[in-house]
Amino acid sequence: MPIPNEALQKMLQEIGQKKAFAEQQLSIVRQQMAVKNRENRMLQLTASEVGSLPADTKVYEGVGKMFVCTPIPEVQKRISTESDALKSEMANLDKKQDYLEKTYTNSKNSLEQVLRGGGS
Repeated sequence: MPIPNEALQKMLQEIGQKKAFAEQQLSIVRQQMAVKNRENRMLQLTASEVGSLPADTKVYEGVGKMFVCTPIPEVQKRISTESDALKSEMANLDKKQDYLEKTYTNSKNSLEQVLRGGGS
């Protein structure tokens, strides 16, 4: 039993919108992941640099427009905390990316199926 043209058009439009939205969100998530990867790399480099310093070295951190002398263990603790937060954010972005990829693929397959079979 074929689907009426109006219903078919509405279905195609809804699936197309869902596919386009998933594609757009997927692009955004990939950009966010690239930013998080850069941040993580910066934290790793900073941690290795701070770890290679002698214990009595003065370390300064930027706070607004000034620099504050901070003990090395506090700097390492902050880096560790930020790194853990980044890992958590990356895990969430991975889950979101998987979901969006599945949504995009399902929408694409649905569109192809409707166009091939005429919706029947």
